[in-house]
Amino acid sequence: MTLTVTDTTPAGADRILTPEALDFVEQLHRKFAGTRNELLVQRVANRRRAAETGGLDFLPETKDIREGDWKVAPAPEKLRDRRVEMTGPASPAKMAINALNSGAKVWLADLEDASTPSWPNVLDALANLTDAARGELSFTSPEGKEYALRTDAPLATVVVRPRGWHLPENHILIDGEPAVGALVDFGLHFFHNGKYLLERGDGPFYYLPKMESYLEARLWNDVFVFAQDELGLPQGSVRATVLIETIPAAFQMEEILYELRDHASGLNAGRWDYLFSIIKYFRESGESFVMPDRASVVMTAPFMRAYTELLVKTCHRRGAFAMGGMAAVIPNRREPEVTAAAFEKVRADKTREANDGFDGSWVAHPDLVETCREVFDSVLGEKPNQVDRLREEVQVTPAQLLDVSSAHGEVTEAGLRLNLYVAVAYTAVWLSGNGAVAIHNLMEDAATAEISRSQVWQQLHNQVKLADSGHTVTRELIRQLLDEETERLRTEVNDDERFNRYYLPAAKLIADLTLGEGEFVEFLTLPAYELVS
Repeated sequence: MTLTVTDTTPAGADRILTPEALDFVEQLHRKFAGTRNELLVQRVANRRRAAETGGLDFLPETKDIREGDWKVAPAPEKLRDRRVEMTGPASPAKMAINALNSGAKVWLADLEDASTPSWPNVLDALANLTDAARGELSFTSPEGKEYALRTDAPLATVVVRPRGWHLPENHILIDGEPAVGALVDFGLHFFHNGKYLLERGDGPFYYLPKMESYLEARLWNDVFVFAQDELGLPQGSVRATVLIETIPAAFQMEEILYELRDHASGLNAGRWDYLFSIIKYFRESGESFVMPDRASVVMTAPFMRAYTELLVKTCHRRGAFAMGGMAAVIPNRREPEVTAAAFEKVRADKTREANDGFDGSWVAHPDLVETCREVFDSVLGEKPNQVDRLREEVQVTPAQLLDVSSAHGEVTEAGLRLNLYVAVAYTAVWLSGNGAVAIHNLMEDAATAEISRSQVWQQLHNQVKLADSGHTVTRELIRQLLDEETERLRTEVNDDERFNRYYLPAAKLIADLTLGEGEFVEFLTLPAYELVS
């Protein structure tokens, strides 16, 4: 029984991949990988059952938890005020420094959707987080520009998002099998930084993505308990915020918080991943689950309102924080009109969230931190949060959570084109090593590509008629539009070497995912990862 690292050449490997740290990762893998594998199998069975019944419901076997009188552990000081959270990858160092210096209360340091998990990226991100924990992170650009952590104001509190349970790490092999990406990310970060962060009152804090059941939350809790004991940290030192970004998790919010109650900090409401999950979960359930163009599916749609209001009510009932979703629009300093429109959209989005009871929200660009803060300041005042706002008037039924038809809008050829364009454009840049991509003044991550490609698949398999052109979505139409949008990207990129290296493989991958005759691929990042690892 052995652990093997297939590549120790990337920068940071000597600091991060120490024998002691790798031994810790191996312990995590051997203790928990089997349960993780069983839970991934269970996901498939759960989805098939939901597809057969055409719905989901709150679990009868956990009714006592939903009706019980319990709360999560009190929040540590650094997580009591989360009114503005900056999101972004932890590699390269320049982006990490800008996020820490942004003025946001929290930085979601992303090793998942906003990061291509190439081995150099993973090691660089972990090295940057290790330096940041000690206040030592700095960077000098090739042009000589220096970046350093500010000393004139507080830095953002770091909350690390490891990879989801589904992703492997191909560069650490245990008994010849890839290690679990989530355990590699958590294990290496926690080993190097857990005690240090705890001593400073700065953590260790995590965001947990892509979970589909309370049993997956239980597994994370077991990981935390073991890790704290193994490294001598008091139980409850770890605090985790869970992204409710899958439709089955929306029906198990109470149970997820309960499983993590000694380590839970809150829940977060996503958008694109949540919609992607609905499509994926009910992909064989007919036209009632066909969504209009994704730009038409706004957070004020009744089924999205049901989801977000239930999340706020659930969190506050249990003493946890409710975190709003991403403001993906970004300003363009060269285009004042674009910037003004971005600020207006962010202000409207954050005003809705603050008035609904959220305790804070996400932005994707440092220039938007102040706007988000102003909105939440106007609602919170001097209070750090509004957990005391219980939203007892909210009553949400399973039917409301699943009422996709409440999203008004049409399916158009323009929307189909946009999905294909964005899916190829994002995937190409992801393959080049950058997981946070600005496309048409929106900061996109892997969730954008997932919702885009899944909508194309859904429209094809339901033979949807396009409202603007009158065409029915067929394989031939998708191939034609995909070729046209790929050629459009060739012109925009205007670099044959780069286009051939990244955009053509991306276009082929999107074609395979949308037109393939086999099973629906659960995550775009799984086959994409094989192209970069």
